[in-house]
Amino acid sequence: MTTFEQAQQDVQALNKKPGNDVLLKLYALYKQGTEGDVSGKRPGGFDFVGGAKYDAWNEQKGKSQDEAQLEYVALVEQLRAAEAQ
Repeated sequence: MTTFEQAQQDVQALNKKPGNDVLLKLYALYKQGTEGDVSGKRPGGFDFVGGAKYDAWNEQKGKSQDEAQLEYVALVEQLRAAEAQ
């Protein structure tokens, strides 16, 4: 199991759900780390969640998949450390 895969499991095991900003960052780094740059059209209308996810992922554009995975792992480690205090 890679550290990225382990981080995916670790984030699910957190006792306290992170705030929406952190969740969007995790989502964006995960998507960038697994699929690369965002594709397709931005959801519109009243799909506020879809639009926010698209925007967060789009902010990661140009970042390599390896770099995104490393940032994801680091963020999960920060969350786990904060929870352990």
